[in-house]
Amino acid sequence: AQACCSSHLALAEPRSARARRDLSELAPMAAGQAQISKKRKFVADGVFYAELNEFLMRTLSEDGYAGVEVRVTPIRTEIIIRATRTREVLGEKGRRIRELTAVVQKRYGFPENSVELFAERVENRASCAMAQCESLRYKLLGGLAARRACYGVIRFIMENGAKGVEVIISGKLRAQRAKAMKFKDGYLISTGEPKKHYIAEAVRHVCMRQGMLGIKV
Repeated sequence: AQACCSSHLALAEPRSARARRDLSELAPMAAGQAQISKKRKFVADGVFYAELNEFLMRTLSEDGYAGVEVRVTPIRTEIIIRATRTREVLGEKGRRIRELTAVVQKRYGFPENSVELFAERVENRASCAMAQCESLRYKLLGGLAARRACYGVIRFIMENGAKGVEVIISGKLRAQRAKAMKFKDGYLISTGEPKKHYIAEAVRHVCMRQGMLGIKV
């Protein structure tokens, strides 16, 4: 009767509580083996990349930040920051990059000297969507008219050898009523597999006096 009662208790126990108990039982095993499941590893790597990208985007927005690449080697983790103005990223005598390295090391608990940051210069900044999006953002913050700012960015991109470009800007443009404006030039693939390989996209938000504007290049 006692065994029967315990089986009923097990069935009545909520699924989440059972899952927690299973995880707590598995934790010592995982710690002993110091291994992580493939699924969890990919999720953890994705979260790390997303958080790092967001942090660098906010910190280096004025220095033409254009993406980050994480390379994991057996000896150390290399983080390569792509930017249009690498001198500003490095700072005076490499001071700023050392500060960023220290922040990343502390935040993610890397052992001493196991993570290193490098700055890589973007050769053609016109073909980098992120850099152009930031450029447009600062033009709008500086008080330039939306239409003029967008056409300026489009002309610069097309003059530097791009096949096509599209800029979308949406929000409260001059009036209280929000609207979206599209500016296009050249030839642009917008669907299918080629879009993944040949088109670079970037989205930014601009906090204007009337409200938020969204920019997509």
